[in-house]
Parts: sequence; structure tokens; C-alpha cells
Amino acid sequence: MAATREKTADTSHLEHRNDGETTIKTVQNVALADANSKQRPSLFTRRMFMLYGCLLVATFNSCINGYDGSLMGSINSYPQYRSYFGFPLGSGTPSTGIVYAIYTIGNIVGSFAAGPATDTFGRRVGMFIGALIIIVGTIIQATCHNLGGFMGGRFILGFGVAISASAGPAYVSEMAHPTYRGTMTAIYNTFWFIGGIPGTFVPYGTSYITSSMAWRIPTWVQMVFSGIVIVFCLFLPETPRWLMAQDRHEDALDVMAKYHGEGDRNSPIVQLEYREMLEDISITGADKRWWDYRGLFNSPEVRYRSMLVIAMGFFGQWSGNGPVSYYYPQMLAGAGITSNHTQLLLQGLQNVVSFIGAVTGAIFTDKWGRRPQLLVSTGLVVVLFAIVTALNATNVVVVNGTQTAKNPTQAKAEIAIIFIFGFVFAAGYTPLQALYPAECLRFESRAKGMGMYNFWVNIAGFYNTFVTGIAFTGAGWKYYFLFIFWDIFEFAVIYFFFVETKNRTLEELAEIFQGKNRVKKSLMKTEVVIHGDEGVTEVLDKEVAA
Repeated sequence: MAATREKTADTSHLEHRNDGETTIKTVQNVALADANSKQRPSLFTRRMFMLYGCLLVATFNSCINGYDGSLMGSINSYPQYRSYFGFPLGSGTPSTGIVYAIYTIGNIVGSFAAGPATDTFGRRVGMFIGALIIIVGTIIQATCHNLGGFMGGRFILGFGVAISASAGPAYVSEMAHPTYRGTMTAIYNTFWFIGGIPGTFVPYGTSYITSSMAWRIPTWVQMVFSGIVIVFCLFLPETPRWLMAQDRHEDALDVMAKYHGEGDRNSPIVQLEYREMLEDISITGADKRWWDYRGLFNSPEVRYRSMLVIAMGFFGQWSGNGPVSYYYPQMLAGAGITSNHTQLLLQGLQNVVSFIGAVTGAIFTDKWGRRPQLLVSTGLVVVLFAIVTALNATNVVVVNGTQTAKNPTQAKAEIAIIFIFGFVFAAGYTPLQALYPAECLRFESRAKGMGMYNFWVNIAGFYNTFVTGIAFTGAGWKYYFLFIFWDIFEFAVIYFFFVETKNRTLEELAEIFQGKNRVKKSLMKTEVVIHGDEGVTEVLDKEVAA
């Protein structure tokens, strides 16, 4: 449905202005548009670069998860690693699955500590606690002499990552400049690949070592990103929203003036933020009670918010981004690629392609909007899954009890499709996996809500770890049909229930979630007249964008 508008104000007088500064714009947030036009923030000032530095430190929390995901996928194929712990060299066992799962279990348990730690001590200290626990887990892993020690280290590592994964996005979303919050926060999750790429290439480099150092060195490197966080995070400013919640208004104004107002407390953007925070943030809210999770479920408004957060957690894990490459080893073998080193190299290149897709999505998220970004990506995923299903149905055969690809050309085609799938999924989902949940949550439940999000992400991941292999063993390529239908279901849920959050302040989003017709309300825009540095001089009409 095309956008419709009916102007009720006479705008003919605008034609007579010859100063070249008068424009008519359609905006989501009139107050923010007014503040932006008066202040005209720039991305290239000294204070903005100081803000980038703060956000960069917090964003390294995302690298930690990415590095571990790629690291274990790489070293699990090492004969040095498998023989050291007594795993069969050519097949998986329950023990190898448990090594993966124990990290997820640690993450699930840590999710319950993430919110209280981040709310009670602040976002900075939450990042510090998470990074410290990660370093302890890494040391235990890297120095262990038996499987029990390795698994214990992975549990501790997962526990720490849960805290980091809650504190990091909360810090970035609350600290980001309101004009550029979408892209600044979306960049956070793209750094999964900044961890994932070395998580593949470092093991690729050490795979030639014949001793246990082949897997110990990449494990030690896991400390790098958490080390950066632990060294610098306590030197960062605390987020103004957390300071407001502690009744430290002057400190909050100082932070906002420095990083959002070019040093001016009275700048339009700072004053807008301060007024909205003053109205929205309570100094006696549920964030002051570590045990109180009622703020996630005690009203229709917050239940709707929590529903979107949980849905995003499952959709990000169950869209098929893992299972799509289940037959990847068979495709590589069918294409004549049998070297473990070459396979590791291709895995690394997949991360590079996905990283490019993720950065593209992050840069354009405020232009595209969250809903179109997710809808287009999910729709393309359905198409790509249908192609992968057809390729596997006609190319995977069983020879002497072993699945193999019979046609090298089709095998190469599927490898290409998997690369394209990685780009499409990363462009649509990766930037929003931290951004969208953080936007949907109110301040007083943001830390606990991100902990809840992390909990369900890991529940979904736990399913992927244990069920996917069993399902493919029983159903073969037909299991892909489940993901095709599931992604169609995702598309419908996104279309009918996901609200649009772009170009609004975090506090203004409360208006969307209150009342009925939330999706329609989130698509409402206002046509305004902006005259130079005077800001919004006239409000015209509301319009609904389809």
C-alpha cells in the first residue's frame, strides 16, 4: 500500500522563501528532527571520535563470542586435539558434543547473573566482571591436561560471555549518539566476525604444529579481546541512563554534553535526551532489585516488548544459518577439496563474506528500517533454502554407507550458494541481533532483558547443537523443508508483529508499545517544515507508510 497524505496546512508560502534552507521532510520523531536540525551533529568531530573509542571498547565484547564459535569449529577437526583428549579421529561422539554444549550451559547459567551484575554495578563494571571471568576460563582451558579441565574452563568461559553479552549491547545502545544510534549499535554484533575471522585463521596457521600447542595457542589468543575490555572499560564514562537511574543527574548531563553535545549542556540534543530520560527513568525501578524480573512481564506493554526480544533470539538461531551448511563437507569432497587446510581457509573466507554483509546491513539499517531489513533477508533465505534443498536432493548419494556428492558442478554451486546465504543472513540479522532487542527493552529492564535474550539464544543454540545432527541422520536433506516452513513463519511474525524502531530515541519508543495497533503506530510519520537552524517551524500531517 502506498503512503497516503492529506495536507491540512497551506504550504504555498514556502515557495516564496529563497534562502535555500527551507525543506519539507517526513520524520519518525519530530522532537529529534527538530534537535538535529538545530544542532546539526557531525560524525567527524573530536568529541565524536572520543565516543567511537568508548563504543569500540564495549564492542570488543562481541568479538569474544565470535572467536570461540570459530575456534571450536576449527580445532575440533585437528588430529592433535582429538588424539590428546582421546576422541575418535574420524567421527563425532557424545563427548565431543558435550564439549560444545558445556559452553552453552555456562552461558545459560550466566544469563541469570548478567542482569543483576549490569544493573547493580553499572554497564562498565558488568563488562569488567564478564571479561575477568572469561580470562579465568581461558587460562583453565589453555593449561588443562585432561578433558575435565578443558570442559570446566569452557563452562566458566560461557558464564563470563553471558555477562559480557548483556553489558556490552546495553552500554553501546545507551551511550550511542541518538542521531546515529541505529548504525552505532548495529555495528556491535558485526564484530562477531572480527572475532570469528581470526578464530579461523589462527587455528589455520597453527594446524601445522604437531604437538598440543596446535590447539593451545589459539585458545590462549582467546584472551586478547577480553584483555582489551578489562584494561580499558573502567576508564570509560558510565552511560547517562544508568547515571540518571542512580539519581546522578549532573554526572549524566556531563556525559551527554561531552559526547552528544560537543561540550554544551544546553545543546538541543542533550536537552531533549535529558527531558525524555527524566520522564522515563525511575530511581526506584526494578533495576534496583536484582531479584525482580517482573518488569519484563507485568503489563501488556512490556510483555509485547519481551515477546519481540524472545522472537529475535529464536529467529537469529533457527533461520537455518547453521544447518544450511550441514552437507558442506560432502560438497567440498565432491568438488575435489579434501585438504583440511583448504577447508579451514574456505571457512575463514566464509566469515569474511559474512562480515562484509553484516557491515553493509549495519551501515544502512537506519535507511532501510528494521522491518524491511528483516523481511527482505528472511524472504531471500527461504529462496536460498529451496535451492539448497533441490541441490542436495539431486546430488547427495550414499556410497558404501557414506554420504557423498556425485556431481562436482552441483557441489561447487552449493558452495557458492552457502557463501551467498552467509552474506544475506548477515546483512539482515547480524546487525539487529543486539540492536533490536536493546531498542525494544525499557531502561529498567534492559540489562535483565538482554540476559533473558541471551538465555533463549543459547536454548535455541543448544537445540541446534544436539538435534541437528540427529535430524539429518534420520531425515537427510528432507530436514531442510522444516527450515523453509519455519522461515515462512518467521516472515509472517515479523510482518504482523515486529514494530519499526528506526530514527527514534530509546525513550520515545515507549509511545509505540503503549496501546493497540503497535505496528501501525510504529510506521506513522509526520511531515514537518524545517527552516535552517531554526529547526522544525511547522508540523503538517501524519502519514502511514506501508
